[in-house]
Amino acid sequence: MKELHVRSLSGELVRLSSETLEELNSSLRGDVIGLDDARYEDTRQIWNAMIDRKPALIVRCTGTADVMQAVSFARQLNLLVSVRGAGHNIAGKSLCDEAMLIDLSSINYVHVDPDRRRAVAGPGATLGDLDHEAQRFGLAVPVGINSTTGVGGLTLGGGFGWLSRSLGLSVDNLVSAEVVTAQGERLRCDAQNHSDLFWAIRGGGGNFGIVTSFEFKAHPVGPMVMAGPAVFPFDQARSLLQAYREFCASSPEQLTTWAVIRDAPPLPFLEPQYHGQPAVIIVALYNGPMEEGEQAIAPIRELGQLIADGFAPHPYVGFQQAFDPLLTLGSRNYWKSHNFAALSDGLIDTLVEYGGRLPSPQSEIFVAQLGGAINRVASDATAYPHRDVEYVMNVHTRWDEHADDRECIGWAREFFDATKAYATGGVYVNFISEDEERVDGAYGPNYAKLTQVKSTYDPDNFFRINQNIMPG
Repeated sequence: MKELHVRSLSGELVRLSSETLEELNSSLRGDVIGLDDARYEDTRQIWNAMIDRKPALIVRCTGTADVMQAVSFARQLNLLVSVRGAGHNIAGKSLCDEAMLIDLSSINYVHVDPDRRRAVAGPGATLGDLDHEAQRFGLAVPVGINSTTGVGGLTLGGGFGWLSRSLGLSVDNLVSAEVVTAQGERLRCDAQNHSDLFWAIRGGGGNFGIVTSFEFKAHPVGPMVMAGPAVFPFDQARSLLQAYREFCASSPEQLTTWAVIRDAPPLPFLEPQYHGQPAVIIVALYNGPMEEGEQAIAPIRELGQLIADGFAPHPYVGFQQAFDPLLTLGSRNYWKSHNFAALSDGLIDTLVEYGGRLPSPQSEIFVAQLGGAINRVASDATAYPHRDVEYVMNVHTRWDEHADDRECIGWAREFFDATKAYATGGVYVNFISEDEERVDGAYGPNYAKLTQVKSTYDPDNFFRINQNIMPG
């Protein structure tokens, strides 16, 4: 292994000899991948193709012992470190030029205890891994909507999806975690042990340590659920979104709906003449008996003049993967996001205006319905503070060619500014793009306490390549 240079916490380059690298490699069950390694390019790839950063070396860990060793090694030499789970973060915070990357993607186990209704996942596990194992026993953990997302990054930011209105956020279902601290020590935290750390990792991101094990409550779900999309023509968008707002106001907590503005994808139940045409798609899932789900979803069909009805019984695991083809690896992605307490007429008018001129065929605007069980938790019970939010909007701009960067990013920023007056000022931390400084908006009144916890567990800000919370 050739010698290399790694950026230090203070900014200068530190020379690592080939002997030092071999010693590190021999101390791991995983391995060390340098710039000259044939595996380097594939290993450093992450979901968002806009992020093209090159760490100086990659330490691929296979378990907690490897993580402890990697952190201790970096601390001893004062190296700048980034951490990657599944590599799905929009801002690409898992990569940093000339830093040491601690790669957790190989720690991808899931263990389910059906008697205790508990699921334990490693930081490299994806939502698809967790869904697959839990559904074998008729169970599920509330997570996100794209099966290739990592359990670790999603959970550390809060975690919401189709089950959250009825069962809470991912962090509301986290019962314990194993954390490797900035000192290279392993801690188990829960409500009784290191409760301040347990509070902070439930929404505070990767600021406080590397979580090597997540233990969740699991709930009976499925295996079949009433779910699907209903597709409406875009020319009905204004009246449809107004009707959608009224529908959401009285919908049961077991039902979660999202409104999506995009060019219609080639859905199997959608006639080819509508493929690629502007549309409003209402997607829904009911977490409960099939007959109740059919009754709860039925009014959605009456919100406008349908051009396609995909509501039907679906396997829960399958529905969790339904949107994966729209979010594949390798495209350029840029997001802007707001939280809303309500969908005002002014906001709806702006959604329609910008939805009528999406900058690329893959771009979309989605408005996710929250509330329910999420909002029954106190805003200071976990680091995630947004317990008064009813809707989250994500402006998901997506394209393939570098030449389109300016147009797509410019449209997203302009749309974000146009909707700012209707927003709460808060933001879901997992939706912050790389060029934004919105940590205060992510944590609001909980930020001061988070800085105190940071001071306790990471006073030197060793874990800083993230949506960073500074030590108090």
